[in-house]
Amino acid sequence: MVRLAFILLMIAAPAVEAQIALPNVRLPALPQVPLTQSVSTDAQTDLRMLRDVRRLQVRDLIRHNRTVLQADRNGAAIVRGEILAVSPEQTAIDAAQAAGFTVLRTRVLDGLDAQIVVLGVPPGMDTLRALEKLRALAPSASFDYNHIYTSSGTTNAPPAGAAALGANQQTGVPARAAREQAGAVPPAAANQQAGTVPIPGKIGLIDSGVDVAHPVFEGVSVRQHGCPAGPVPEAHGTAVASLMIGRSADFRGADPGAELYAADVYCGLPTGGAADAVADAFSWLAHEHVPVINVSLVGPPNSTLEAVVRLVVARGHLVVAAVGNDGPAAPPLYPASYPGVVGVTAVDTHRRVLFEAGRGPQVRFAAPGADMAAAKSVQTFALVRGTSFAAPIVAGLLAARLQDPDPTAAQRAVDDLAQRAVDLGAAGPDPVYGLGLVGGDLAPEPRLAAAHAR
Repeated sequence: MVRLAFILLMIAAPAVEAQIALPNVRLPALPQVPLTQSVSTDAQTDLRMLRDVRRLQVRDLIRHNRTVLQADRNGAAIVRGEILAVSPEQTAIDAAQAAGFTVLRTRVLDGLDAQIVVLGVPPGMDTLRALEKLRALAPSASFDYNHIYTSSGTTNAPPAGAAALGANQQTGVPARAAREQAGAVPPAAANQQAGTVPIPGKIGLIDSGVDVAHPVFEGVSVRQHGCPAGPVPEAHGTAVASLMIGRSADFRGADPGAELYAADVYCGLPTGGAADAVADAFSWLAHEHVPVINVSLVGPPNSTLEAVVRLVVARGHLVVAAVGNDGPAAPPLYPASYPGVVGVTAVDTHRRVLFEAGRGPQVRFAAPGADMAAAKSVQTFALVRGTSFAAPIVAGLLAARLQDPDPTAAQRAVDDLAQRAVDLGAAGPDPVYGLGLVGGDLAPEPRLAAAHAR
């Protein structure tokens, strides 16, 4: 318990609300103790306990929303009383209805030639028992819970990079120049070397709503989707979007000026981030022929989401996803760990992987994810930290290389980016940094967080 308390103390108070990323759900605050640049040997030994932080957060989320949420057998949050089926045969639906299940809604996935049927559990039956019963009734059908997916990073993160910024200034080396000396090649320079000029295209985002009134989105086309009453702007989605396509006098995203297609899967609801909403977002982006889709959300494996991601990848879309912040000993998180997804980890200004970042074969690239600023609601900037904010940088770099969904072109875009990656850690691909660091010059200066946008 002492060591668990240590890990909890290292997670800033705003991290709880932002990590869960469910708007209008207030969770108990943890003590505000900054994340340090280094961790003691004892803490490194017990980094596996980072995943316990998420468990506690999810448990508290469920406790505050018991009427609509509950835990599955592994403790993950699910929508109470709902079971999902991907393009089920009519015989499976007939068997379910004969057993007392009802069809609550059907999501037609236009861009994927599929559909998701959401079944309501019979009165008096527990959701866990309901899934077991359905799988027994129709073994060939794909039934699963409606899992909740949450963000993988925090806004208003402690200013861990302030000391590094000051050190660069004291030696007379601007922070941007220092990063360039570290070996990162700006995308513009890379394209000049290749003899091409990037053409802003489309890029997709699955997250919360985006505050399009922020100055970094001025003159940028942002199309939003997902909420009947309109998108609900939140800090997380706004920050991630800015790192993808934002631009201003002092700020530059990875693919500035690209047309953003942003799907809000939260809509200010306690059930926000549910698997069927994420699937619907993928469908919309596929229908709109958006070639690169960023997902800075994490959660457990889910057969419905896996089937949808498989369809998206097969059509030549690049899905870029954060690997999560549950620590190196945590099991893989999804959708980053599904086949074909470009998983992204995060590094600080010293090119060290964040101690809380996930590890494993799902890590394809590393990108800046700490000691930097991103757009925040109310026209300001915030310090951000986490793999949530590294993924959009990789997505932006790939979007500049892929104009349309195409399996061959998508692989070529990944290969091209890999050739420009800076190898970190063990020589060659490794489970910590993947193929290496990209976008090393794209971490917006942390000092922006102290000033209003202009």
